[in-house]
Amino acid sequence: MRTRALGQLGSNCNALLRVAADMVLLTTSIFCIAACSGNGARGNPEQPKQAMMFPAVPVMVGTVSLKTVPVEVRVIGNGEAYSTVQVKSQVDGQVEHVYFQEGQDVKKGDLLFTIDRRPFEATLQQMQANLARDVAQEKNAEAQAERNEQLFKEGIISKDQYDQFRTNADALKAAVRADQAAVENAKIQLGYCSVYSPIDARTGALMIHPGNVVKANDAALVVVNQITPLYVNFSVPEQYLAEIKRFMADGRLQVRATAPNDQQHSEDGFVSFVNNTVDANTGTILLKGTFANPERRLWPGQFVNVVLILTSKPNAVVAPSQAVQTGQQGQYAFVVKDDRTVDLRPVVPGLTIGGETVIERGLRPGETVVTDGQLLLYPGARVEVKRELNR
Repeated sequence: MRTRALGQLGSNCNALLRVAADMVLLTTSIFCIAACSGNGARGNPEQPKQAMMFPAVPVMVGTVSLKTVPVEVRVIGNGEAYSTVQVKSQVDGQVEHVYFQEGQDVKKGDLLFTIDRRPFEATLQQMQANLARDVAQEKNAEAQAERNEQLFKEGIISKDQYDQFRTNADALKAAVRADQAAVENAKIQLGYCSVYSPIDARTGALMIHPGNVVKANDAALVVVNQITPLYVNFSVPEQYLAEIKRFMADGRLQVRATAPNDQQHSEDGFVSFVNNTVDANTGTILLKGTFANPERRLWPGQFVNVVLILTSKPNAVVAPSQAVQTGQQGQYAFVVKDDRTVDLRPVVPGLTIGGETVIERGLRPGETVVTDGQLLLYPGARVEVKRELNR
């Protein structure tokens, strides 16, 4: 009995200890809540808001403006010599001398090659000797015909005899004319022994060196290209054909060409040729521009950037191209407001020309747009302008 009473007493003591502990914990919690509430009431009410605010995002900006912009088509073109001549020999013979350096500029009529003249000089002398012989014979035959004509009139000789003298004189007269033609031909052949430049041009690689024997109209001795002026061939999509014809009816269409490694300098020309058919395989139409090319920035066979200027669009709203971004909902731009926060503005872009994009809808002239740093922005974000984009 005594042991059971002691066990019951121990259980009651443990229960009392647990209740006391719970009351201490509850009192401590209430005290702490009251203490925290008191400190919060006495603290700065703006402090939590400042702790939650994000720092300003550094960005670069540009300005939306009004401009007159050209309506352009940009393609890749290829240079073509204004004139190309394969200089060939017109006679058979041995090349004696070359009178130019490879890549040299030559004028029309400049001597390029000479071919051995001796065989042609001998032929000319032979033709001249034949002519002299036949001229002498023709004079004698003509004199005989005139004497026999008088004898025929006097009835001393028959008509058949007279006709024979007359025919002989006429035949020798024709032989003289043939000899004269042969002499002229021999002079021409002799003249072909000197090969001259047919145009103002620039010489290419020398293909036949002195000492080689050439044949008439066989291999080219050299190729000369006229590069001032110069053509540029380029193709544009057929969708522009109607506009090209319409604007060409009002005057010349301007075209600009720039070498890829010389973007600071361009050459201006005009469209001088529109092909008479559309390429069914590519859906493009071939055009040709003529360029004065005084500085020779363009070269035959060179690929160049071509800008075909169709017309101009006045009072267009333009913005730096870097400001236009593409998202899931379409294209947009961040506009910087007066309080240095940004607004996300959907835009409808048009042509892009020289680093600027025409904005058909969404922006107004004078607004400031973000051109760099958009990755960290969101509507309402504060920004810090580092530098304005120079345009």
